[in-house]
Amino acid sequence: MSTNLLPFLSLLFLLLGACSGETAPGTDDADTVSIPELLPRPEALQQTMEWDQTQSGYMQMAGELRLENPDAIEPRITIAKIFVNEARVTGEHGHYYPAALQMLDEALALNHAGPKDPNLEFDALSTKAGVQLSQHAFPEALATAKQAISINPYNAQVYGAVVDANVELGNYAAAIAAADKMNEIRPDLRSYSRVSYLREIHGDVDGAIEAMKRAVNAGAPGYESTAWARLTLGELYHRYGQPDKAAEQYAIILRERPNYPFALAAQAELAMDNKEYEEAERLLNEARDIIPEVGYYTQLAEIYQLQGRTEESAAIEEEILAMLEDDVQSGHNMDMEYAAWYQDHHRDYDKALEYMKGAYEVRPDNIDVNRMLAEIYAHRGDLDKAREHLAKAAATDSKHPDLERIRSLTSASSK
Repeated sequence: MSTNLLPFLSLLFLLLGACSGETAPGTDDADTVSIPELLPRPEALQQTMEWDQTQSGYMQMAGELRLENPDAIEPRITIAKIFVNEARVTGEHGHYYPAALQMLDEALALNHAGPKDPNLEFDALSTKAGVQLSQHAFPEALATAKQAISINPYNAQVYGAVVDANVELGNYAAAIAAADKMNEIRPDLRSYSRVSYLREIHGDVDGAIEAMKRAVNAGAPGYESTAWARLTLGELYHRYGQPDKAAEQYAIILRERPNYPFALAAQAELAMDNKEYEEAERLLNEARDIIPEVGYYTQLAEIYQLQGRTEESAAIEEEILAMLEDDVQSGHNMDMEYAAWYQDHHRDYDKALEYMKGAYEVRPDNIDVNRMLAEIYAHRGDLDKAREHLAKAAATDSKHPDLERIRSLTSASSK
């Protein structure tokens, strides 16, 4: 699974709402409990149907901790789930993922201090596995998810974390087994999306599209989880040569969920394919005004480079590096993101390789890691290493279009 699919992990944690309320401050006057802040959403994201539920849910749980029971476990887990969802919706990963881990670790410590409640233990562990996946701590996420399964082997959600962790680690047979179990327990948007990933990984593009259609149909129109499934369906169409169908999916998303920034950025990619750089820039600026997603900035940097806008390119590069460093400081492994930046925007293949060696050390069997390494080695002229990693990248019979491009690059380099 490509790392850009990881935001799907928080589909595990759709939230329940309560009565409406205002956003509470992040710290309280009591000495016994400290609750991280629920950040205000950008104006464009305040009108979505789940925002009132999110605020009221946070207020209710924070009030219980502050006013009733500072040692309560369940409110901490619920607040962590709220933070996971907000990280996904707003892009404020540096704030929300560490905040979620704080709440979850406190919940687990409190549960271990008293008579242990296995249901709360399971809930905290399964949520923590999702956060660890989002921070690219894949071995840790797999261990946490397995610990949760040892408590409750009949919950579909936690098998999704096992699927995702095994995919990222390149344990594809184990991922398939977990996906089968997940679908056996509860076939829904989350389980269908995992089937789609695995089918694409194994070269069944038509099957991947069909499974993602089922995921979309299983979701409620207008909800973020449904929008993300439809976005991924559009990306499948785009990646495998059906841009018109991709454009149709992105347009549907924006009708059902206006101002959805990921759909705006996806439309920008289609515009860039057509060399419509002015339109792509407009869409990307609109998206980044909603959430601070580093991918939007890197796409803008590409436009600036293509148009020879050197001063703007240099300025946005500083922003990109600051954003990447902020993610690292918040516990997010960004090796592949750094490598992609140096490879794609600076043609600095030595620097890209430095970062990819760290990714490969943790995930030597992951096809995305090996595909990227194959391209880097080909550009460096090390054809034996390029072919070695290309073979590993193609081991699942993936039909990813980059594979053919890298084969051509390797062939051209050998002449």
